[in-house]
Amino acid sequence: MRAALSRRSLLKAGAAGGLAAGFLLGFRLPLARAAGEFEPNAFIRIAGDGGITLIMPQVEMGQGTYTSISMILAEELDADFARVAVEHAPPSDKLYGNPFFGIQVTGNSNSIRAFWDPLRKAGATARAMLVAAAAQEWKVDPATCRAAASQVFHDASGRNLAYGVLADIAGSITPPTDAPLKAVKDFTLIGKPLKRLDTPGKVNGSVVYGIDELPAGVKFAALTLSPVQGGKVVKVDDSKAKGLPGVRQVIVLDDVVAVVGDHTWAAKQGLAALDIAWDDGPNAAIGSAEVWAALRAASTQKGAVAKAEGDADKALGDGDRLDADYEMPFLAHAAMEPMNCVAHVTADGCELWIGTQVMTRVQSEVAKALGLPPEKVIVHQHLLGGGFGRRLEPDMAIISARIAQKVDSPLKVIWSREEDIRHDVYRPVYRDVMSASLKDGRINAWTHRVTGSAVIARWFPPAYSKDIDIDGVDSAADIPYGIPNLRVEFVRKEPGVVTTGFWRGVGPNNNVFAVESFIDELAHKAGKDPVAFRIAMLDKTPRLKAAVQMAAEKSGWGGALPPRAGRGIAAQVSFGSFIATVIEAEADADGEVKLRRIVSAVDTGIPVNPDTIVAQIQGGLVFGLTAALFGEITIDKGRVQQSNFHDYRMLRINEVPAIEVHLIESGERPGGIGEAGVNPCAPALANALFAATGIRLRRMPIDRDALAGRKPA
Repeated sequence: MRAALSRRSLLKAGAAGGLAAGFLLGFRLPLARAAGEFEPNAFIRIAGDGGITLIMPQVEMGQGTYTSISMILAEELDADFARVAVEHAPPSDKLYGNPFFGIQVTGNSNSIRAFWDPLRKAGATARAMLVAAAAQEWKVDPATCRAAASQVFHDASGRNLAYGVLADIAGSITPPTDAPLKAVKDFTLIGKPLKRLDTPGKVNGSVVYGIDELPAGVKFAALTLSPVQGGKVVKVDDSKAKGLPGVRQVIVLDDVVAVVGDHTWAAKQGLAALDIAWDDGPNAAIGSAEVWAALRAASTQKGAVAKAEGDADKALGDGDRLDADYEMPFLAHAAMEPMNCVAHVTADGCELWIGTQVMTRVQSEVAKALGLPPEKVIVHQHLLGGGFGRRLEPDMAIISARIAQKVDSPLKVIWSREEDIRHDVYRPVYRDVMSASLKDGRINAWTHRVTGSAVIARWFPPAYSKDIDIDGVDSAADIPYGIPNLRVEFVRKEPGVVTTGFWRGVGPNNNVFAVESFIDELAHKAGKDPVAFRIAMLDKTPRLKAAVQMAAEKSGWGGALPPRAGRGIAAQVSFGSFIATVIEAEADADGEVKLRRIVSAVDTGIPVNPDTIVAQIQGGLVFGLTAALFGEITIDKGRVQQSNFHDYRMLRINEVPAIEVHLIESGERPGGIGEAGVNPCAPALANALFAATGIRLRRMPIDRDALAGRKPA
């Protein structure tokens, strides 16, 4: 009765999609290497001068992955971290495919989780080859040698050789198949709060994002897409635009109009001067009301069963029953760097400069759009000015390449903030229908029906089976609490009017909200303290139990607060991490909310870089609280209504409270952390506001009218 979930199912799906079992561990690569260089595998290159370049299989979008991955490789390589440089990996599913998916992708908070073993083995294998090279030179047993700080030492004779000196010799050594990995106690880099490798360039402005790229002869394009998904261009009057200084071309495709200019200002002015008539197509009459009506109707139907234990229906009738529905709106990503791509299309192929989470997918989809073989599309990767799941889509590259086909020079295409928000790939709307019964003060029965888009079915079809979206039920089907009678279902309902995709926190973002809000309601119904109620049901999840206990202790749970202020807690197991978060908030008589304090207790296994973990939790909390307080995309007549930060509001610096992150010592494998901080925000805030006001909010974003008593919650 249980769907294959999480890592196991993704590994199986990857195999179905062509995942090669040894794609990361084929260390002897058919790559030409420069004289004196040592390239033992796809991730490490050591030059004769001792410089070490680590090739990054995952992209850097502010989450610290470049630094953490470098630490893992350098740890097992015994490299001098001060001499480490990083380089983007080229597109290659075979060499750099994510082990969880089998394709080259950064997302799902799995960079460290997925690459922990392969990268440690890559580093250890290279180290073993360097040690063997030194032993060969000295004619000693390799077991009598040791490596440290990019050198090999033979303590008995007092000799040492630098990795650079050994590089050429090491290239002729046969790599071992089972190089020993370090014990955790012997780590010298992992676990240390090392400074991030990408910080200096961001501080001094030398870093080049995709939006900064300026190839020789580049022109600039501003674009507008059909305001309604599925719409088409009817006609364009470009007479005014063509007379403007710096405007070079007006390009009309079926659903896109672009103006090419000598600089961005010319392109933007030209675009504003166009008179465009659109055929809005089949979605012209659809608005938010229709989307929600269809979703709510679908949620009344039985779904595919993702997990079933005991007899939930029978047990619901034996105890004190509670029913509740929870809803989450469409959300945009609104990354600081809007969508952009530089494309140069010639008779021989296409060259792209972009920051993307899916390099090989960009390569293959652009090739398909242009009718080229993939090897004719060159992709230059850049740091990302925010991803949050938006750059898991190749659309910005495809559209840019289609426009660039009509231009004789490299073309930089930049989405305006308005185009970026109104043509996003949105976090789905969700509706969660919940029922539970209490018996002897504990949950005896539990049913949870998740209704929403099946993003995984569109994005990675091999992982979608038996009508269950494994992401859609993540953190629902694997609920951490001990409940004897339980059923979790999934109902697929696509909105049609917009495309939905992954948004930071993905499926758990919805399910942690529904589960932790409902747990809180059940605790109050049982007359129990919400913390004690959770702890009593977490015996099978001791790591989460410890996190709940720590968060309660550090937050002063149960301590006195002023009127209309309260604390709320949310506990979660998501992305392999165990986290409990307490939010302290207050609501004034007008329903305005002030965040007072946030405390998170985090067990994410072995902490590769503790500073990164703390920063990611902090950033995730700000991201998630922004959505909980303000985030909602609405639709009218097929058109997204929000367009910029004046009506798609961000949490401001003066509104962010003190945030405390407490790491729990753990020797377990590392979990994911980039998205985990987002997920507790909505439930912990809603629970805090209930404690403050007695008003239960079951829909996000929070309803200030309900908090002020101007309307029912």
